[in-house]
Amino acid sequence: MALTNPWLSGPAPTTKLLHDRLSERILNLLSSQNMCVLATAGPDGPLATPVRYYHLDFEVMFTASPRSPKMRNLAADPRVSVGIFAPLVGQASSRGAQLFGRAQILTPDSNEFANYWEAFRWQSDHVERGNSLAEPPLGPLVVVTPNRIVYTEHWLRREGYAPRQFWHPKPTDTTTI
Repeated sequence: MALTNPWLSGPAPTTKLLHDRLSERILNLLSSQNMCVLATAGPDGPLATPVRYYHLDFEVMFTASPRSPKMRNLAADPRVSVGIFAPLVGQASSRGAQLFGRAQILTPDSNEFANYWEAFRWQSDHVERGNSLAEPPLGPLVVVTPNRIVYTEHWLRREGYAPRQFWHPKPTDTTTI
């Protein structure tokens, strides 16, 4: 039988990528996508919501209506999981990340708001909705800081690496702020 990608057959390698190489691959994924699925927990159970995001280093951020179910859930329990993935064509193209961490809800009067807001590209939403660029939105900004990332990329098998890799911040890593 002809195999399109023979390196996908057989047992998966178990070799781990060096932290810097894994970090680079994760940042590439975060930079090349703009949609994620945010998972929160609330009184009615789990909630998975598609959200357009931007990122600053390994942190992802988005805005939402303060009255939305996801914001109510985040106010009660800031623990989240975020799934980000590239379009799947076949096993060889399988690439995604699960970020596990805490969400922080920032308002314009929060000390950290301005630092993140500079990286948030709200202008395209405003143009699409016909709003003035002279009046930025005033809603909350949600920042998810991961304490663990599970990265999956089956192309890594081709190079002899495990297709599932586990990222943690280095002890010397600090958040953007």
